[in-house]
Amino acid sequence: MALPMDQRDGWIWFDGELKPWKEAKIHVLTHGLHYASCVFEGQRAYGGEVFKLREHTDRLIASGKTLDFDIPYSADEIDAACRKVLEANNLVDAYMRPVAWRGSEELSVPGRPNTVHLAIAAWVWPSYFSMEEKLKGIRLQWSKWKRPSPETIPYKAKAAGLYMICTLSKDAAMADGYADALMLDYRGYVAEATGANAFFIKGKEITTPTPDCFLDGITRRTVIGLAKANGFTVTERHIMPDELANFDECFLTGTAAEVTPVSEVGDFKFTPGEASRTLIAAYSAAVQPKRAAAE
Repeated sequence: MALPMDQRDGWIWFDGELKPWKEAKIHVLTHGLHYASCVFEGQRAYGGEVFKLREHTDRLIASGKTLDFDIPYSADEIDAACRKVLEANNLVDAYMRPVAWRGSEELSVPGRPNTVHLAIAAWVWPSYFSMEEKLKGIRLQWSKWKRPSPETIPYKAKAAGLYMICTLSKDAAMADGYADALMLDYRGYVAEATGANAFFIKGKEITTPTPDCFLDGITRRTVIGLAKANGFTVTERHIMPDELANFDECFLTGTAAEVTPVSEVGDFKFTPGEASRTLIAAYSAAVQPKRAAAE
């Protein structure tokens, strides 16, 4: 059994200083816990450097502004704190979680009276899916939950509250023997998995859903660039579920998932092939350039 997250050793950057891991705590009446006034990032360090750190930091700050609060640190200060966390914990390859939230001065729907806090933690967390799973492709179930209309949620923010239906969807999928779930949007178009964006392949053509009601991931944008550099045509458009029968390969992208091929979405079957392997290798080389050069 894995060690509980609150019982680990190490250091967490908390409101401007490093604190022992087990002492980084908040009160039970924290606004962010009750009303989801909380934003976060998921980012990875490879070889001691956080991949696209400034893009993640900029998105964290923008997500806070979307939720009507300013994180009380500059982008340079946040970047420096992330590097400090890696150094303090003697980590080279790691997953990192910056999180900002409204505190516990008052507990009611209005959030402005509460102080905004920022914490940054990092730990060793291998790829979301094992290499064995990646090579054979993971199985996805259709989620019963849909991504809401952009008029109802701040979908461009990486906000904690938006992940409620993701947790419900993934827990249900895993209970049924699947690795994850694929969600539709409020119109019935294919949207995303619970924590990753989706791509579909036919020959040298890649099609991915338009992110007009769900997060346009940093890894998603990275892989689109890598695909084009490797001779693929990438089209972003709305995709109906029955169109999945027209594709040969499927893969997910995300900081945790990296590039993970899919073998099954409901009744639709895919065979991870050369295109998926090409993009796995291209992404690995992009995030670990020093290692790729040595090899």
